[in-house]
Amino acid sequence: MAPSCSRSQVSCSYKSVLLSCPFTGCSRMFKNKSGLTKHTRTQHTRASCNRQSFHQAAPQIRSPSPEARFDYDHMDFGGPNPDAGFEDQEGFVPEDGSWVELGPLFRVFHSSLTGLKCDAEGNIIDQNAHPSPRTDTSLDDWTPYESRIAFKTAEFLFSRNQTSAKQIDTLLDLWAASLIKHNDTPPFTGHRDLYDTIDATPLGDIPWETFSMSYNGAKPLHDIPPWMDATYDVWFQDPRLLLHDMLGNPDFDGEMEYVPYRDYTAEDKRCFKNFFSGDWAWGQADLIAQNEANHGSTFVPLIIGSDKTTVSVATGHTEYHPLYMSIGNIFNSTRRAHRNGVVLVGFLAIPKTTKEHASDTAYRNFRRQMFHSSLAKIFEAIKPYMNTPDVARFPDGHFRRVIYGLGPYIADYPEQVLLSGVVQGWCPKCLADRRDLDGDGPCLRRCEKHRELLVEELEYKKLWEEYGIVGDVVPFTNDYPRADIHELISPDILHQIIKGAFKDHLVDWVESYLKITHGASRAAQIMDDIDNRIAAVSSFAGLRRFPEGRGFKQWTGDDSKALMKVYLPAIRGHVPDEVVRTFSAFLDFCYIVRRNTLTEDDLIQLQDALDRFHRYQEIFKTTGITLSFSLPRQHSLNHYLLLIRQFGAPNGLCSSITESKHIKAVKEPWRRSSRYKALGQMLLTNQRLDKLAAARVDFQARGMLEGSCLSEALHKLRKHDDEFANNVAAPADQPGFLNVNEPKHRCDVRALGDELELPNFQQMVQEFLHDQAHAADPDPPVFDPASAPLFSGKVSIFNSAAAEFYAPSDLSGTGGMRREHIRAVSSWRGGAPRHDCVFVNMNTDTNIMNGLAVARVLCFFSFSNRTSFFQCAVVRWFSHVLDARDLDTGMYVVAPATLEDDTPDISIIHIDCIFRAAHLIPVYGSNMLPHAITSHNSYDVFHSYFVNKYADHHAFEIV
Repeated sequence: MAPSCSRSQVSCSYKSVLLSCPFTGCSRMFKNKSGLTKHTRTQHTRASCNRQSFHQAAPQIRSPSPEARFDYDHMDFGGPNPDAGFEDQEGFVPEDGSWVELGPLFRVFHSSLTGLKCDAEGNIIDQNAHPSPRTDTSLDDWTPYESRIAFKTAEFLFSRNQTSAKQIDTLLDLWAASLIKHNDTPPFTGHRDLYDTIDATPLGDIPWETFSMSYNGAKPLHDIPPWMDATYDVWFQDPRLLLHDMLGNPDFDGEMEYVPYRDYTAEDKRCFKNFFSGDWAWGQADLIAQNEANHGSTFVPLIIGSDKTTVSVATGHTEYHPLYMSIGNIFNSTRRAHRNGVVLVGFLAIPKTTKEHASDTAYRNFRRQMFHSSLAKIFEAIKPYMNTPDVARFPDGHFRRVIYGLGPYIADYPEQVLLSGVVQGWCPKCLADRRDLDGDGPCLRRCEKHRELLVEELEYKKLWEEYGIVGDVVPFTNDYPRADIHELISPDILHQIIKGAFKDHLVDWVESYLKITHGASRAAQIMDDIDNRIAAVSSFAGLRRFPEGRGFKQWTGDDSKALMKVYLPAIRGHVPDEVVRTFSAFLDFCYIVRRNTLTEDDLIQLQDALDRFHRYQEIFKTTGITLSFSLPRQHSLNHYLLLIRQFGAPNGLCSSITESKHIKAVKEPWRRSSRYKALGQMLLTNQRLDKLAAARVDFQARGMLEGSCLSEALHKLRKHDDEFANNVAAPADQPGFLNVNEPKHRCDVRALGDELELPNFQQMVQEFLHDQAHAADPDPPVFDPASAPLFSGKVSIFNSAAAEFYAPSDLSGTGGMRREHIRAVSSWRGGAPRHDCVFVNMNTDTNIMNGLAVARVLCFFSFSNRTSFFQCAVVRWFSHVLDARDLDTGMYVVAPATLEDDTPDISIIHIDCIFRAAHLIPVYGSNMLPHAITSHNSYDVFHSYFVNKYADHHAFEIV
């Protein structure tokens, strides 16, 4: 049966969506978000507050938004901004730290560290004063570049295209030859001139410094190991100067927070998002505020990260150990967005020795302590300003007094062990015994004071065996105020959850289970079938394809995240229900913890998912797959609830941030080097990249990179082309409706019915027009083909539509907006047809999938009828097999709907009814999958399908 709703509910009329004021007792309605925002600011704020810009940390909306906007092939129909969440807005920071009402949130600010504006000497000024100019340089001063063209050329060749010196010379020679007849020359004579100009850029000029470290302990009289006599160089940039550059970056204006705060929902429940919304920043502010001289200052916590990376295996396993830094003030999304929110601080030394001495206790202790001593030395410059304010300019142009602090440290497990001075196999956060990390009851948390006490009282062996402490290591945080390395170890979603618990544990355990249960030969057949099932999954926007299944050797984090989306249905039928439920609980935990915003209700869901995971995974112990679950990375899941309360949403502190930085800071500069003594060349490359980036920020702040004659000409040309395309493809009374690169074909409505093999298609159009005419009627008349208007004109057919919706937890654009394409084509990339599935907003109050129905798009088309213009989709409906989620997988199950005469249930709907794309995975059962079934035809041959809630985070939220 089709979804239980009338056609008038499905076929929405083309009308505006009204927005209601979220404040209790206010009944105002608004046509767009700008009107709602203006009303909120003027009518629902407290007059006794000082204005200050900040970003509202709002929870995600998990119900479908009727404002979701579609466009055919990049077409924009206009309408309200499709943002189902909350927009950036001006807020109010009370002087007394009282709460501020922010729509559905209430925000409480810290009362002492309030980020007051000051002058360059640190004197508090009028908080309503305008910022002083950043520079007195004129708007046409491109120094040291001759012109805008010179800067853009340097940026393009060195930063964007990474052109080699020889290729730069060739290009400039060709350019010069073309300008001889005009008696002109290119902006640079050669690569050396270009490099010298970049080096002369005054902005971003933070020099690289170095210091050396060596072993100074007792040495044997004979046969001294080479590592004892070696000298190790550490390269770094002054972190205080880097912080000043980062704090003063105008690009972060509106994306930086100055005061720790706590957000509460209308039910008085905490909401955690950006770093400053957590308890740790608030607690540090309390400690800093004990000195009244620090009141009014801005707390700037350093977020540090380090991770070894290999740039070449073939040429000698070349390794580097980069050190990165960010600040807790910027939004999590900004830190993840590769916009200089994370900077390279230095390169740590990697001591090497012979195999003979690699296991020596003295060598291992030296290697550990050199790591900590290097960090202590590098961050020495900020230590004086962890109790006494520094003065720095901020993105809004104002100066503020700054108190620094050591914040969370981003690292994978081996690095966490090294940082915390614990033994491999132990937890760096708590005192759980390594032999039973997930034993009954909570364990005491590690702390620096307890560690120091144990080191003083117990001998080395007992420390090692009973507490997992390496007694010879002094953590680098030891001499820094308010710093406890055990507290500062951050969550690491990538290595602990995605690569660790999922790929290295659960997926491998399934293979082990199959071998133990069925034997090696039969297990191999089942594993092949699982691979075939994964390969048969239909295409979906953002979904990685596994054409050969999962049987490949080199795994990355992206591979594991992609496998998560399709693995659960593939194993169902081949493994016990408890295994399926284990994966379901684990994936629920993973997707909840990766949310952009988490409320206390989310934390309850998170704990429930963790409890279910621990309960169901016992199947792997009872079947002999593993003897114990004492696994540090899996054990770390127990600490996530506390870490979310401390540091906000974990996606802002994941090691995927530093790993992605490896590409720009280490691997690409290494590839541009000569490979001989490459580090010095890499440092120079990074410095030039920093200079170009700083120059771009400065030129943009002065408005010099926009509005040039060339850009204006290109803009006019593009505008002319767009208008031409609109006039060709769109009806005369609908200017701007279509924005296509190439016209789609038009045909008679009967011809479209023949193409779709729908003999009654013209009557379906009649019924659609009838529903549209009575869309606002609460009791519409019954459709009568004899009296309904008949349409027999032309229709325009399109191959795809683009949906835009609010999905901040996914990889999305500005403001958390995501854009995806829905295909309905007769041949996809020269091959088989592709007809994607969609969620349709049924405007019902049912709890099943938040009132969403699933349909498959057979065709997108548009047509004009009298004075109206319609954008439509021909869809085949799916109906729910169950009224609730499947108990094992936690997913809804649907089946192709049929009418009473067993014909497919197909209808025409307005495109406004479509919320976004949906992804279905077949319910494979326990039989082997025929090889004839592929991703191209899997939507056509199965009786039922799972609605894949793991396709992406947004799908997880709505279904």
